[in-house]
Amino acid sequence: MKKKAIGSLVLVSAMAMGNMSAFAADATKNADGKYDPEITITIGKQLDENTGRYGDGEDINKNPMTEFTRESLGINMETTLLGGDASNYETKLRLALTSSDDLPDVFPVYSAQLAADMIESGMVKDITEDIENYMPERLKEIYDQYPNTYSTVTNDGKIYGMAVSPHLTEGEVMIIRQDWLDKLGLKAPTTIDEFEEVIRAFTEDDPDGNGQKDTYGFIYEGDSIYNNGWCADPVTIFSVFSGDMLPGQWQEDEDGKLVYGSLDEGNKQALERMAKWHANGWTFQEAAATGAWDAMTQFTEGKAGIFIGRPWCIDSVKDVTSVAPEAVVKAYPNILQENGEMTYQDAELNDGWLMFKKDFDNMEAFFEYYDWMYNQAFGTNGFEYGYLEGYDYQVQGDKVVFDSNLFDPPVADPFMPGKSTVFKKTPEFSAMDAYAKVYAGEEPETGAEIRAKAHFETSYNCAEGFAIANDYKEYQNPSKFKAAPTASMSKYWEQLQTMEKQVYTNIIYGNESIDAFDKFVEDWYSQGGDKITEEVNEWYQSVK
Repeated sequence: MKKKAIGSLVLVSAMAMGNMSAFAADATKNADGKYDPEITITIGKQLDENTGRYGDGEDINKNPMTEFTRESLGINMETTLLGGDASNYETKLRLALTSSDDLPDVFPVYSAQLAADMIESGMVKDITEDIENYMPERLKEIYDQYPNTYSTVTNDGKIYGMAVSPHLTEGEVMIIRQDWLDKLGLKAPTTIDEFEEVIRAFTEDDPDGNGQKDTYGFIYEGDSIYNNGWCADPVTIFSVFSGDMLPGQWQEDEDGKLVYGSLDEGNKQALERMAKWHANGWTFQEAAATGAWDAMTQFTEGKAGIFIGRPWCIDSVKDVTSVAPEAVVKAYPNILQENGEMTYQDAELNDGWLMFKKDFDNMEAFFEYYDWMYNQAFGTNGFEYGYLEGYDYQVQGDKVVFDSNLFDPPVADPFMPGKSTVFKKTPEFSAMDAYAKVYAGEEPETGAEIRAKAHFETSYNCAEGFAIANDYKEYQNPSKFKAAPTASMSKYWEQLQTMEKQVYTNIIYGNESIDAFDKFVEDWYSQGGDKITEEVNEWYQSVK
């Protein structure tokens, strides 16, 4: 497999973007624009995210991507701290806090609490001036769109980290068995009443035609706080009545103060409606003890007709055709609020934050590396399709193929260049925009748009879901509290979350009356919620 030629690449470096100062004395560049002598930057890595098969003689520090980075920039990205999974990785970082010598130069942190502990330790770098002096304008423009992502790693007005590739994740859509709608002469629902009628019919009117009452309308995950943000997510039903006051989130009220969405009166109405559905058997009856993937299994097995999730979920349930060859799975916009506006949903702006060892003195080089990694997202400077031909894409005549199973020859477990970096996910933008442009018939220009077009060719209904989600991305609504637990949260939050889950579930399952919601709100405030709300707002005012 050949690597993309790099001799003629014009790298969009931090120097080319302006706003630069002189390099450190030991970090100079040669005539090819590479660091000479080479710079080594040590990194931390959550190992289970480094997917893909290494070739013979390759490993995490010697592979096509690390070699490509060294040849292109004169930078060695060397992994020195590993963790098998999220928990193990965090444990290793905490152990490294016992000696600053054990911390890598750059490392991602995935917990707000750990980020706060890192700052308090004094072992991580204040990068406030580095951002001003060294961050390329292209990156600044990206981060300026998501200023709230700095709040978790800001303390006393100083910035101690930066969000990893901030962007809105793809929005959720309503995913439906289109063949069931057609068989029963129904249309996709747009309101809560229409939704109720469809899930009733999917349960009671034998949509699979087997003469048995073995289907139901709606599957969702109830094993969390009824707002998981990705798939089999019931939060749309709550938003119908509560708007942006979603369960599990902190949002601004009319006075500009943060309030906890689970307490909103609208969510009481949602629980009452869901209790009716559960009692009638129109929803998955074991939802309260079922995680998202297990809930979706019910759809894949041909037993359920609707779930709500991110568009890629359509490809995740495509095996439904193995039990129902006639199955057609399509995406639709989510149903509307009672006031006719689109329903809100949770959103992810970033997956973790990059933090830096206190004495790390190659921030300029790191920013150049980071900006270089973004070339793939912009589709610029030789990265129109990906990083390395033969790995994350393959050119076949006048066609570009991104699915390695369709490579010539096929590759079942390809090495993934974007994963062999300090980032868990390749730096990117919201995929929704690219899909929407292709869906509208525009000729693809960027790498993301070219990949979107290829996806339409291999899985049209899934790709269509991304384009649909783009139409209401302004209703993606991240929680406005993005910090380590407050002092009172550390004392009371676990018991409050347990109480919330229990009351919500008991109401849905008919084990408590709807009046239990009012008692829950009262108990929530009296059992620590009052103090938590005060502390959350103190933090909010400090970073607002």
